[in-house]
Amino acid sequence: MSETISILVVDDEKEIADLVEIYLVSDGYKVYKANNAEEGLGVLEKNQIHLVLLDIMMPGMDGLQMCKKIRETNNIPIIMLSAKSTDLDKILGLGTGADDYVTKPFNPLELTARVKSQLRRYTQLNPNSAVNEAVKNEIAIRGLTINKDNHKVTVYGEEIKLTPIEFDILYLLASNPGRVFSTDEIFEKVWNEKVYEANNTVMVHIRRLRGKMKEDTRQNKIITTVWGVGYKIEK
Repeated sequence: MSETISILVVDDEKEIADLVEIYLVSDGYKVYKANNAEEGLGVLEKNQIHLVLLDIMMPGMDGLQMCKKIRETNNIPIIMLSAKSTDLDKILGLGTGADDYVTKPFNPLELTARVKSQLRRYTQLNPNSAVNEAVKNEIAIRGLTINKDNHKVTVYGEEIKLTPIEFDILYLLASNPGRVFSTDEIFEKVWNEKVYEANNTVMVHIRRLRGKMKEDTRQNKIITTVWGVGYKIEK
């Protein structure tokens, strides 16, 4: 059974760790945070982590030492974060086993792009890895994560409980990003029945689905209504 991709952020600067968490969660990842290397290693022992974002400059054991420690037993992607930008520092970071190096201050969107790139590369090199299983069986789009294997759905990091019909409607829209489905199309694909007369069954389910997703509290809705046509989820 697959699971959500989990990322460990190890940084003694709480503001940076919190900012990174916001962006990663909005992309559908589960985030663990640690403010020092010892705590981070403890998280790695107890949880299945798929990628580590690791600050170099930390009190006690620094990021370079922690990276070496991780590499003794684990080959998951590691991205180093550092305020130092010299080539020597980058060489040191990559030389300890890191896969990438990002200089502070960084653009959070660039960082999440680097995360996705490293996860893609890792799955190509390790086709049977847990990361690959998680990627293969999940859709992550605009803060929404849907796991087809265990029917687990999270919206901006918060798990929501859906009925099988609600799940199927959401999965249909999310697996066809940008495509508009009419209520008749949704009914025929989800219920596997032809529509013989106009009814509002789909609209009722969409309304309940939006309620569980707390769409009314968000300015940028995940499910978009295309008036007179139907519904869609944009990339």
